[in-house]
Amino acid sequence: MEWLLANGWVLWLILLLGLAAVETLTLDLFFIMMAVGALAALVATFVGAGLVLQIVVFSVVSLLMILLVRPIAVRHLRKGLEDQQNNIERLVGAAATALEPVTAHSGTVKIGGDTWTARSVDGAALPEGTRLSVSRIDGATAVVEREVQRPTPPVAEV
Repeated sequence: MEWLLANGWVLWLILLLGLAAVETLTLDLFFIMMAVGALAALVATFVGAGLVLQIVVFSVVSLLMILLVRPIAVRHLRKGLEDQQNNIERLVGAAATALEPVTAHSGTVKIGGDTWTARSVDGAALPEGTRLSVSRIDGATAVVEREVQRPTPPVAEV
């Protein structure tokens, strides 16, 4: 028993590793929160806290992690598919440049460094070098339209 009190850090380390191992099996983000509590108790051991204080530190940190951090982490990890945009959805509205004339049936554009086959949204011919905007992605083809030119605000002279 004397050895156990003198080397309590070993128990906290074993508990930390055990809880982390169980978390890898469950993936519920519950046991990892308790493992953080065991880590806090391990640190408390090295600081010189007594056994009762180590248990209190473990309990309080574990409870706070479970109540405060876990819900945020679970919400972040379990977002629904409707909350997540894929790469194709991110391209809609992106700026593009015509590398060759874009018509209703053919053309090539550069979107963010990538070359895409393209066609115009309204069937109008768009010449090479035209600044475009991606209206939608249809399979592997970008459907583009002429970029709307927004008027630049006047610059006030000082």
